[in-house]
Amino acid sequence: MGTRYRLQESLRHDRDIERSREGDAGEVQADKSTSSLEVQMKIGVFGGSFDPLHLGHLLLAETVRETCALDEVWLTPAFQSPLKAATPRATPRQRVEMLRLAVAGFPPFRLHDREIKRKGISYTVETLADLAKDRPDAELSLIIGADALADFPRWRDPDQILKFARVIAVNRGEAPASLENVRKSLGESQLARFQIVSMPMIDLSSTRIRERVAAGKSIRYQTLRAVEQYIHQHQLYLPEPVDAGAAS
Repeated sequence: MGTRYRLQESLRHDRDIERSREGDAGEVQADKSTSSLEVQMKIGVFGGSFDPLHLGHLLLAETVRETCALDEVWLTPAFQSPLKAATPRATPRQRVEMLRLAVAGFPPFRLHDREIKRKGISYTVETLADLAKDRPDAELSLIIGADALADFPRWRDPDQILKFARVIAVNRGEAPASLENVRKSLGESQLARFQIVSMPMIDLSSTRIRERVAAGKSIRYQTLRAVEQYIHQHQLYLPEPVDAGAAS
């Protein structure tokens, strides 16, 4: 009788220990789940015509990613910029393909072609609204050049933009960046939504690349080799053919 009692007590003790371990494991799992909900992916949204993309774009994006500890930078080509009257020279599909070549092999950089698919005028506030809806787990940052700060209050729904994302303005070796227009137009409280990042001046532009291609000059080391080859393969940015009838 004594032996049987001791055996039963031993079995109860073992079951109690197992339940205790299961309870501890459950608490650890709950803690991990709670922590994962608190951790947000930091995504930078970098828009532009990218007609074509050049190394200055990529160096700017990488400087911001590293300085601001972003997890990813999404390069977002505009279908049609509201700030530029002229339409891009390359087609939307060609600009997307050049960006796809540029981000290949570097996971922190991603192509985000929502504005191309949406067509029409590409308004930043609409793009950020879509992203905030699709990625509620993400902390969004809008990447712009510091020279755009003066006009930012005149963008469509600037207050709404600041609800969806903070703004990272990149000073590219120009005059000191000023938030004075933002303060006057949007109020002192909105300044906390802005961050200034500085990087060395890089004298590259899409306009200059198009001009050099049209003049038959080299664009080596101004854009990625794969993008350079794509431009030549598809005969982009060559001079417009002269209409013989108009010339006579």
